[in-house]
Amino acid sequence: MKVSKSFEAFAKEAPEVHSAWMETVHKLDAASKLDKKTEELAYIAVMAATRLESGLPFHVKMAKTNGATRDEIISAILVGLPAVGNTVISALPVALEAYDEV
Repeated sequence: MKVSKSFEAFAKEAPEVHSAWMETVHKLDAASKLDKKTEELAYIAVMAATRLESGLPFHVKMAKTNGATRDEIISAILVGLPAVGNTVISALPVALEAYDEV
């Protein structure tokens, strides 16, 4: 799956740091007690709450690949609404466009 331009630049311009980062990500993933779908939905919620929209398409597609429905993507984004307010709604169009891509 395609990653954001920012992440592509990170991998290209700082390959050693990128490699170390990815090793950490894989270790954290292996240690997680969540199934992949739940983990991706939780990560989407965090990304929406912290306005990290550039990575949303990748993680929405990962969630979809692991069985997440469109409604689950929407719910994951909106779960942060009480804590951070309408900040999360800006993630909806980005996420849904990625979900609806063929």
